[in-house]
Amino acid sequence: MIWQLNNSEQTQQLAYDIASIIEEGTVIVLTGDLGAGKTTFSKGFARGLGIDQMIKSPTYTLIREYDTGRLPLYHMDVYRLESGADELGLEEYFDSDGICLIEWGQLIADQLPDDYLTFTLTKTGDQTRQLTITSQGTKAQQLQQKIKQQIKAID
Repeated sequence: MIWQLNNSEQTQQLAYDIASIIEEGTVIVLTGDLGAGKTTFSKGFARGLGIDQMIKSPTYTLIREYDTGRLPLYHMDVYRLESGADELGLEEYFDSDGICLIEWGQLIADQLPDDYLTFTLTKTGDQTRQLTITSQGTKAQQLQQKIKQQIKAID
């Protein structure tokens, strides 16, 4: 699945729409170059879950937990993780009823569960982005199909 996004507002709106139908226990790997819009996406996603708190990138804290929405959100950024993720206990987050949104998650690919979605943001211009969604595992494939059926393309 691929969406063309013309500005940060469209990025946040698409993230909002996806979050409004996301299922508990979903793990999302959010990838893209620096400045591709991962935190912008995360802000819209959190709003879609009903989280009103300010969303900041967890670059230095690694994990920020938000529990005021429809589902708990575990917003992670593993870019600066110097050693393996083994000691962080990420499997407890992955096995929870919340949503794990992991910026730079491809860096801990060997620690990820069997089922997860990958959202890749690619800069296509100063303001424009492309979002591509892929899935790993049966549950993630089913969720990807649900997203495809329920979220309309942005013109």
